[in-house]
Amino acid sequence: MALTLEQIIDFQTNGYVIVEDVLTEDDLGPVIREIERLIDERARAYHADGRITELHENEPFERRFALLHAQCPDINRGFDIMQLLGREMFAFLTNQRLLDIAECLLGRELSCNPIQHLRSKMPWKGEGEQSAGMENVPWHQDAAVTSPDSEASEIITFWLPLVDATKETGCMEIIPGAFKGGYLKHQAEGGTTIVKELLPSDPPITAECRKGGIVIMNKYTPHRGTSNRSDIVRWSLDLRYHKTGAASGRDFHPSFVARSASRPESVLNDHEAWRAMWKEALAKPSQKAHRV
Repeated sequence: MALTLEQIIDFQTNGYVIVEDVLTEDDLGPVIREIERLIDERARAYHADGRITELHENEPFERRFALLHAQCPDINRGFDIMQLLGREMFAFLTNQRLLDIAECLLGRELSCNPIQHLRSKMPWKGEGEQSAGMENVPWHQDAAVTSPDSEASEIITFWLPLVDATKETGCMEIIPGAFKGGYLKHQAEGGTTIVKELLPSDPPITAECRKGGIVIMNKYTPHRGTSNRSDIVRWSLDLRYHKTGAASGRDFHPSFVARSASRPESVLNDHEAWRAMWKEALAKPSQKAHRV
């Protein structure tokens, strides 16, 4: 089993589990190198347009994007999985180590959920917590970014740091056990966030997780981001899986079969087909993605 019985019980009891040392450099390296290549392509395009003056070509993955972002914050606009549509990223979505863990919690018929993100949390030197946004999400449940028709669907979040996620670099905070209360009303003000009066009063835990580990969460588990007080970019992936045939919570974006014991021929292995699905979906008028 990819998860121990104890880890499965922890997940079922607390609504989350942190599993360390799941992914190797062979798993993450191709994805990181692809991100580095895409950063370089965008940096050179921005340099040619005069929007940045320094390419910082010799800076490492953990530093370069922050230095580019400081020159032009727009460099981070649209820098997400569904816009970049990289070949290595697509291959990673069906990484066997990830699917083995998902199978422990969801069974043998698995689909890759379309709610997925690449997040680059920039260093923050301001007072207090950084304002809410893609870089620093407020207290919420992942169910709040799904449609109500998926209420019965088991949708599990896999949050994976591409650099060590520590209190300094800006890991998540999670409220253990609070998922048992089900869906909490959210509001749009301040980012999609749990109505303040409804936020559980139980103390949160600091969900530190090293590169190679995964934070796995129930869709009703309250969590938030914290500010990155380091000098590096806190890169992470935010992926989800659900049982094939269940509502994805985002039916206007493409899910695909990632593993199937009953119909192995249904598994999508074609990167170009995945790209085409996303391009077709994003070309249509935008639809409401959050419940608020």
